Amino acid sequence: MNAFWDEWLRQKGVVRGENGQAPLASHLEQVAALENGSVLAPLENFVLIRVEGEDAAAFLQGQLSNDIREVTAGCAQYSTYSTAKGRMLASFLIWRHEGAYCLMVSADIAEAVAKRLAMFVLRSKVKVTLDRDWSLLGLSGILARSELQKHFPGLASLEKMQVEAQSEAALVALPNGGYLLALKDGCGIGEDIARAEGLQAALAQAWALRDIQAGIAWVVQATQEQFVPQMANMELIGAVNFKKGCYPGQEIVARSQYLGKMKRRMFKVSFDTALSVGAKLYSPQLPDQSIGMLAAVCQLNDSAYLGLAVAQSQTWEAGIFADEEHTIALHRLELPYAIESVTE
Repeated sequence: MNAFWDEWLRQKGVVRGENGQAPLASHLEQVAALENGSVLAPLENFVLIRVEGEDAAAFLQGQLSNDIREVTAGCAQYSTYSTAKGRMLASFLIWRHEGAYCLMVSADIAEAVAKRLAMFVLRSKVKVTLDRDWSLLGLSGILARSELQKHFPGLASLEKMQVEAQSEAALVALPNGGYLLALKDGCGIGEDIARAEGLQAALAQAWALRDIQAGIAWVVQATQEQFVPQMANMELIGAVNFKKGCYPGQEIVARSQYLGKMKRRMFKVSFDTALSVGAKLYSPQLPDQSIGMLAAVCQLNDSAYLGLAVAQSQTWEAGIFADEEHTIALHRLELPYAIESVTE
């Protein structure tokens, strides 16, 4: 993490253990602030892959699931990157900044994903780099919005997935009502916002609640190559375009969409036992196999957790559990978007 934000968190009283996470009491305070206050969260679990050059748009159009032509100076998009078998290697939030495409990706897979993308550049006039000179911040709440508006006067008219950019900063309005602020290290905007009284600090583990509530699961190391995009509802958050040209896995993604063979979908769930992303799921209906996987999780209190789970839709009636003994039950909750019926 950028040293400035590390020190800012310390001054705000946010401490972290050896695993980089806050003690439970501190974490729960951060979750409460996300629900009721104004929060700034340094998102050290994400970094940027920068793709630039004369052929950058054509190159990304042939690699990613969304139509990169729709990423303009004022519009961002979600997208995915898959294997030839249609399994997601990464998911991105993408915007343009001074001619380059900025791909926000989970930090634990960023280096490998950047390296893989670079392998396919070949003779194209494209440069793919892992850019660690930017800080990525999540902000939400009335005070955060007020502070941002001092530096981004067009914020009041920004709709979700729209962008306002400056030479060393970019602001993206997120679907969940919050904002993603990308700052070049040393940019004075961050220091100015950090001085705001009443702005509460949070870690990325707490900010994950915002994405879970919005039904957005990020591909991380534990879930790489586990899901076709539709299994994680990527087309429902606008991360897949079915009218664009070819890209790795496109045939399988399209077949899954039009032949109605998606048996697995992602659901918002609650449970009462600590579980990790990547945890396998089970059902008494299909006792001899795993029927899904946990894709995101955030602790809400001592014994309450919220998450996103990819699971076989037909097994909900019999129950879905996080253990083969069927003692840790997952309870289905409503997502902010509708999931179409699944053909068995």
